[in-house]
Amino acid sequence: MAVNFAKRVGMVCRAIPRGRVATYGQIALLCERPRCPRQVGNVLSRGGGGEVPAWRVVNSQGYLSGAKSFLTPDFQRLSLEAEGVAVSPGLTVDLKRYGWRPAEEEQAALRERFKNEGI
Repeated sequence: MAVNFAKRVGMVCRAIPRGRVATYGQIALLCERPRCPRQVGNVLSRGGGGEVPAWRVVNSQGYLSGAKSFLTPDFQRLSLEAEGVAVSPGLTVDLKRYGWRPAEEEQAALRERFKNEGI
């Protein structure tokens, strides 16, 4: 199950559009494991989801919480800013403005991919 969950996390994170962010809880929900946001963080910190834009994942308050997972402490902030996402001096992102809200069609497409790939 852990390998399949990591693959799902990778797929969902790769679906986050440039200039948008998603929360760990949102990723867990889209992976059909709503009570597993910490496990999403674990997968991303270990690179278990493959090459994914992990800098686009923030905590439920919009705080950039993945600094330990990146090569430099400011990598996440710099990457988001390069995509046009404003990061406050307190290292938070406005989720109302930059939060990813996948349409039902996008969510259904992710579920279909999980099914097709047997994960």
